[in-house]
Amino acid sequence: MSAKSAIYKEIFAPHDERMLGAVQVKRRTKKKIPFLATGGQGEYLTYICLSVTNKKPAQASITKVKQFEGSTSFVRRSQWMLEQLRQVNGIDPHRESPEFDLLFENAFDQWVASTASEKCTFFQILHHTCQRYLSDKKPEFINCQSKIIGGNSILHSAADSVTSAVQKASQALNERGERLGRAEEKTEDMKNSAQQFAETAHKLAMKHKC
Repeated sequence: MSAKSAIYKEIFAPHDERMLGAVQVKRRTKKKIPFLATGGQGEYLTYICLSVTNKKPAQASITKVKQFEGSTSFVRRSQWMLEQLRQVNGIDPHRESPEFDLLFENAFDQWVASTASEKCTFFQILHHTCQRYLSDKKPEFINCQSKIIGGNSILHSAADSVTSAVQKASQALNERGERLGRAEEKTEDMKNSAQQFAETAHKLAMKHKC
């Protein structure tokens, strides 16, 4: 089982939440945290996860999840509602870069994703989720490549393609239904004609017999 699948199963599924995306990160600038504040658990992996509740009205949130060295389980650390996200900084709009910043109402973190492509995918999902679940107070996306901000368009294009395929399939079925209908009508006409021919032949046969 992949790390992200395990995070969903351990952290989000028990709370009836869907995990929309996740990115493995590490800090660009390390915070000075007292030894006791970390529980003395040593090194750890960090994931920034985006989730939404299944219960309506749906609420989206961003959660920081950690996996400490030597442990197979994951721990939910900080969590923010999506409404608290104020700014998403892609750092460099001209090249693919794994660095990014997240600014919340009460927190600011500077991260480096495991890969630039993983960051790009997460940003596209994050941008789309903000457009979908936030009616106002949407966060500002700055210093992002156009393909990242265009993630919303990409997702919508995919949805449009699916819709178009469904419509084409429906149209094909309708046309097929019409053809079948016409074929049934022709079959019925042929059946009636055959019946009439049989009756006429029978009458002629009876007439000549007499």
